[in-house]
Amino acid sequence: MLVHFPIALLLVAVVMELFTLGSFRHSFRPAIRFLVILGAVSALGSAGLGWLLAENEGMSGSTLDLHRIIGLSSAGLSAFLLALLRKSELNPSTTSIKTYRFFLFLTGIGIGVSGHFGAALTHGEDYLTEVLPSNNGQDAPQSLTVDLAAFASELSPEKEIQLVTNVRSVLAHNCYKCHSGAKIEGELRLDEQEFVFAGGESGPIIVPGDPSQSELIRRISLPKNHKDVMPEKGKLLSKEEIQLLTLWVQKGAPWPDGVAQQSVYRVAALAPRKPNLPPAKPGLENPIDRWVDQYFEQNQLSWNTPVDDRTFLRRASLDIIGLLPTPEELETFQSNTHPNKREIWIQNLLNRSDDYSQHWLTFWNDALRNDYTGTGYITGGRFAITDWLYTSIRENKPYDQFVKELINPNEKSKGFIEGIRWRGTVNASQRTEMQAAQNVGQVLLGLNLKCASCHDSFISDWKLEQAYAFANIFADSTLEVSRCEQPTGKLAQTKILWEELGEIDSMATKAEKLRQLADQLVQPANGRMYRTVVNRIWKQLMGRGMVEPVDEMDNAPWSQDLLDWLAVDFVENGYDLKRLIYQITTSKIYQSPSITVASPEKLLSQDFKFQGVIRRRITAEQFADAVAEISAPLFDSVEVKFRPYQLIPEAKTNLSFARASLVANNEFLKALGRPNREIVSTSRDSQASLLQALELSNGEKLNKSLVKGGEKWAAAFTDPVILTENLYAKALLRKPSPKELEVAQKALGLKPNTAAVQDLLWAVFLLPEFQLIY
Repeated sequence: MLVHFPIALLLVAVVMELFTLGSFRHSFRPAIRFLVILGAVSALGSAGLGWLLAENEGMSGSTLDLHRIIGLSSAGLSAFLLALLRKSELNPSTTSIKTYRFFLFLTGIGIGVSGHFGAALTHGEDYLTEVLPSNNGQDAPQSLTVDLAAFASELSPEKEIQLVTNVRSVLAHNCYKCHSGAKIEGELRLDEQEFVFAGGESGPIIVPGDPSQSELIRRISLPKNHKDVMPEKGKLLSKEEIQLLTLWVQKGAPWPDGVAQQSVYRVAALAPRKPNLPPAKPGLENPIDRWVDQYFEQNQLSWNTPVDDRTFLRRASLDIIGLLPTPEELETFQSNTHPNKREIWIQNLLNRSDDYSQHWLTFWNDALRNDYTGTGYITGGRFAITDWLYTSIRENKPYDQFVKELINPNEKSKGFIEGIRWRGTVNASQRTEMQAAQNVGQVLLGLNLKCASCHDSFISDWKLEQAYAFANIFADSTLEVSRCEQPTGKLAQTKILWEELGEIDSMATKAEKLRQLADQLVQPANGRMYRTVVNRIWKQLMGRGMVEPVDEMDNAPWSQDLLDWLAVDFVENGYDLKRLIYQITTSKIYQSPSITVASPEKLLSQDFKFQGVIRRRITAEQFADAVAEISAPLFDSVEVKFRPYQLIPEAKTNLSFARASLVANNEFLKALGRPNREIVSTSRDSQASLLQALELSNGEKLNKSLVKGGEKWAAAFTDPVILTENLYAKALLRKPSPKELEVAQKALGLKPNTAAVQDLLWAVFLLPEFQLIY
């Protein structure tokens, strides 16, 4: 309390002073005087106690130095402020008042900046950004999984390097936040060899060859609530990580000279790679199935019988055009005896250009944070790209050209990298140029630059200077590098993230730099970009990416060969997204029964075993469109913000409702999972939530649709059996079971009325069979 008390007192005084700008003799003056006097006196005590606290805890490092210097300066300013306050009150001239206010505001700023570095010391340097929705927990390191048996025997030089690289990875993920150059607690650094063996304030922490006498091993092995346990904050080391460090010390704590060049993080290859296809087998001619078959053999998994026509038709229709198939389409499909009818049907779905475009518009709107309304459009700091995006999807624009027009934009596509100016400069790591770099890295390259935008990353090898060099491409003038919001006085270079892709002319205009960047990123040599888009489409259709999370493409895929082969094949065949979708959906593995998982965490676990399509919920837009088709539209014409036929006359649809993808964001869609699109969103949670349950149980939009739907169905069918059979056919593509028919008859009575039909509609819409893609 004593250390942090002045922050509240003086900052409240600053806020109150703002209300007195029109009149110095404001009624707030006595309160401001009291706060300034008490705050200034306690600030001096705070600085002293803070110094003692740091000394007592044995902290050091650049972050502490900045916190200490700015804190002491602010305390000194607050003491000087007392004299200025007295002078301004005794002689309230314009000059004395302005001088007092200037130093009051300067003191407030100093306290705020000092507080920021204090929070960075106690909560980590990324405390400002780690809680943002855009992070989604992506900065959290995963526990290491290592084959310890591989190091049990005598170590060769190669094995030594491999062992120490894994040890450094454990230290980096778990220890650097408190024991690296930025922050040094207990005089201990663990980021370089000489510091590791030097130990800390209590002496060496490692006794080579003797884990039982090594303080490092003792500390990490203690129970969570023990006063000496390390890490002191956050998740403890896993059993495997403790065993790895123990084995390393037992082996004599080797640290060969060559280990410094080894990354402690997994780094995915940049260059493309096309491995040789495994041989085809009967029924497994699709290249995807040939790779999956090889994976199944390696993991002792077996193939399942493909799903029936009804399940396939519903899955493919929802995945490709976002709409439920009709009973008539099912009947036509089932009566077709052509051996390749599924391939033909998928091609027909892909040929429905506007249904396809309006469905995939949702996917790209999320990823490119494009929306129809929202903050920034009124002030001109945000630009919609809907016209360009819809046309690009409808024309099946080659992906390399699609990316080039996003990065080196025309007037219609500039919203992706230009339309973030409305957010302003939240802080140095979130300035608009850095946001553009982060968004391009995340969406197009599967790269998380958020951590490296503030300081050297704790979760990868990316450095602060590299993030600024990339952001400089999007800047009109040269950026100054800021580390943890503190300007360093060093100007950023101008470089692409992977220099082997080419150089950027630092002296060129912004437009020319963007043109160079676009040309370099889309070249076939950039295998990472094409692995990223293939992985995103795979997840959209299969429920789980080959790499997870999809924005962390340095993580290991469950099949490196399949990912690499698909990415090169995608490039070699014209960057054709529709062809990629066709290739995936015509595979036997896509047409196999869906797989359930016990919890969402299982999908992200390192021991994930791929077995097929993951069963998942339909999206907010798919649900809204299905309800609109069966019951009544949920959205009125005012909410429809994009009308494709105004852009492309032949895009006029024959649907009786506007697709939800064209509707402005609202509480109903957000409750069912649509993001707010003020930030990039590349994954939606497929799990049900309490908010969804409340919206589906008592939401106004769904209730209005049910009322109208009840009236429509009750007027069309007077026989409860016929009504129920038609409803099940349209909603579920099947007949009701005898038990379901019996329950429906009891609910509807002899002659269905509006209220009873409304209840039946609602019950069907809540069925898992309706809400899940099987």
